[in-house]
Amino acid sequence: MNRSDTTGRADHRTPVLIVGGSLVGLSMSLFLGRLGVPHTLVERHADTSIHPRGRGNNVRTMELFRAAGVEQGIRRAASVLAENHGIWQTPSLAGDEGEWLLQEIDPGGGLARFSPSGWCLCSQNDLEPVLLEGARELGGDLRFGTEMLSFDQDAEGVTVLVKSRETGEHTRIRADYLVAADGPRSPVREALGIGRNGPGDLFHNVSLTFTSRDLAGVVGDRRFIVCYLTNPEADGALLPVDNREHWVFHAPWHPEHGETLEDFTDERCAAHIRRAVGVPDLDVAITGRAAWHAAERVAERYADGRVFLAGDSAHEMSPTGAFGSNTGIQDAHNLAWKLAAVLGGWAGPGLLATYDRERRPVAEATSARASSRSAEHSHPGYTPDGDAAALVKRKGGILNVALGYRYPSGAVLGADPAAPVVPETLALTGEPGSRAPHLWLDRSGARVSTLDLYERSLVLLASPHSPWLAAAAEVAAALPVPLDAYGVGEGADLVPEPGADWAGAHGVTPDGAVLVRPDGFVAWRHEGRAADPARTLRDAITALLSRT
Repeated sequence: MNRSDTTGRADHRTPVLIVGGSLVGLSMSLFLGRLGVPHTLVERHADTSIHPRGRGNNVRTMELFRAAGVEQGIRRAASVLAENHGIWQTPSLAGDEGEWLLQEIDPGGGLARFSPSGWCLCSQNDLEPVLLEGARELGGDLRFGTEMLSFDQDAEGVTVLVKSRETGEHTRIRADYLVAADGPRSPVREALGIGRNGPGDLFHNVSLTFTSRDLAGVVGDRRFIVCYLTNPEADGALLPVDNREHWVFHAPWHPEHGETLEDFTDERCAAHIRRAVGVPDLDVAITGRAAWHAAERVAERYADGRVFLAGDSAHEMSPTGAFGSNTGIQDAHNLAWKLAAVLGGWAGPGLLATYDRERRPVAEATSARASSRSAEHSHPGYTPDGDAAALVKRKGGILNVALGYRYPSGAVLGADPAAPVVPETLALTGEPGSRAPHLWLDRSGARVSTLDLYERSLVLLASPHSPWLAAAAEVAAALPVPLDAYGVGEGADLVPEPGADWAGAHGVTPDGAVLVRPDGFVAWRHEGRAADPARTLRDAITALLSRT
């Protein structure tokens, strides 16, 4: 990518320019819009995705969409697959063989103890329009059919040259910050010379969309998310789109053996699907194909000056477990509040350095987990190099990866720097650097989660009539920082449900206090009383927002 000519007048100015309008770019636009940050997004394609992929949205992602006001719209868009659960593996769907590798994502409903949300199976082509609508309703300047040609940055901002793919018109945009959500082959990352670490390519598939009216009868009542078909002559992964007529099949592809995408003719693909399913005369009509590559790579750094990487431009992961898109959306959420804080003047630029320090270790741990999960499940087309058992040893629960990851360093105070990023078990106990605990509360007759309190400001929780509440009011008046404080307990604004102990859940005594970031992660906590709570809290916030 060529560098921009920064001379001349900018045609358009914006605080943040997002390059890429897929799941991560649209999520970034939505989150910035919720925080009141003006921004512009450019996407070279004319519209959102038409391919049903990237559909597993984990509980943490759905918590973020809940806070952003789009959770119910997403669940409506995903309603056709609401009853699909688990991963089925079988040599053929025509017989009775097979086993559930994972029958329920949330067996017994235990997830409700940890979150007000839940997993959602919403394909990318259904999810993106919901995000697009939400972002535009918040005033986002989203320009589809617009391609970035070049960019250059200086100490004050980034100048970007873009082109309308419809008219050919060139526009020079000046932004304070650029967020590159431009995919695994990221032109922005390449132009910055940022390398990547990791094993690299793992396996390759061709994703086939097809219609079949008879396949639903063969599948029967096995309402799976994905079915791994293990016939050695025709393996692959089958995914329902509507449980009736529309389906996706991931066929192994071996470019290392000289195979090309053109070799996957309609006739070959239909025959492969029939053999894999085990029904020789199954009606199959191929409607589309797209190549995709499973890989494990993480960028060496997530930022260069005023330019930040997010999503696939920052990391690639095996699709097993749907960790890739979820990690990318959570990247966007982490970065959005920090950009809002710096642009809003209530945090120093050093806060932005914590984006890399927090999110890159999460991607490294999560991408390793995704690869090991592919090995555990014997994902079609994946033959791990070396000792596969070593990969499987990295296995663990899903929730500890999706919900329990931590930031041992970054914009947190008092976190254990030696703690693993992904713990062996899920423990959300209010430790700094972890996602704040979920408790149901009564708020003037409305049932809300503690997580519903966190989005636009720092939040302090303390007991009713605690000196910490008066201290928070004093600090909020003295510092240019959005800070909300809530008393939690009987007679307070927020009353926990019977049997709930807000202080114990957050690892403090009733005399203590907890400070939570806008993204719902615990920033700091004080176990009990302080001699001077206002000074203690002010010092903590000042240190937090000037992290370098």
